[in-house]
Amino acid sequence: MRNLIPSWVRVLVVFFLVFIGIEYFIDSGDRPAFVAEPMIMLFLLLVLFILIAIEGIVAAVERILFNGLDEKGKERYLANKNKTVKFTKLKKFYEKLVDSKPVEEEGEIILDHNYDGIKELDNNLPPWWLYGFYGTIIFAFVYLAKYHIFEGQNQFEEFEEEKVIAQAEYEEYLKTAKDLVDYKTVVLLTEASDLSAGKKIFTENCVACHAADGGGGIGPNLTDRYWILGGGINNVFKTISEGGRSGKGMEPWSKNGLSPSQIAQVASYVLTFEGTTPAKPKDPEGDIWEDSLKEVHEDVKVIDSVKVEIEE
Repeated sequence: MRNLIPSWVRVLVVFFLVFIGIEYFIDSGDRPAFVAEPMIMLFLLLVLFILIAIEGIVAAVERILFNGLDEKGKERYLANKNKTVKFTKLKKFYEKLVDSKPVEEEGEIILDHNYDGIKELDNNLPPWWLYGFYGTIIFAFVYLAKYHIFEGQNQFEEFEEEKVIAQAEYEEYLKTAKDLVDYKTVVLLTEASDLSAGKKIFTENCVACHAADGGGGIGPNLTDRYWILGGGINNVFKTISEGGRSGKGMEPWSKNGLSPSQIAQVASYVLTFEGTTPAKPKDPEGDIWEDSLKEVHEDVKVIDSVKVEIEE
């Protein structure tokens, strides 16, 4: 059976099966696994090298066995070998790739050395190996010139540059992915569109407990500096999202249909009540939030102008 299939065909078939197996079992997204993971490329090259080496060893063993046959045995072997499947062009390419003499022509390259009947052949180095070696020399000179003479960007500098690019891409992505926000990453929204949306959400869901002007009722007064669970955008977002005090606080609105971006909008709108004068203010509850005015009114002109736009 071996004689019916050329060695180069066996090498390609086994290598292809290994390649397909890697692509099937390793998830590398849209890119081929050997492109996404350089180590896989090295592994495939190692597999190819091992397969070629095995075929070389098998061929060497066949030569030794062939040389030990009598004349009739050699004739039968060569007759059987001639039945090998013909792939003319690819076979010629493979022969150029390995540049080795066929068994019947080895007499031309046998050296005079003789070690207990073991003779030595003067085969050329395989061109694929030789040119690969030349390639490493050329690569070494290019690498030397780029990184040690012209001081090219090294891998650490490339990594830092890629981090900056990745951070910029991440920040740009966050602008269109508002629902990724949580109480740790939320920021005070000052755009009129966000606060208008927050006012609408507040009107539909919150006025029953906090009054339309934020003065309070069942729920606490939102206009003073006193907060039960902490003021500021982060605490207010968390309270709206996760709910108030167990048993007597408001329900968690993250479980009642509000998305993170909507909670950020209504939390930002709630903070615009601070410092206003409601019609019937409820008595203060909780503790004074010292940083609330600084956080909410850091840019008073922006907040005030937005509130005017909303009222209009």
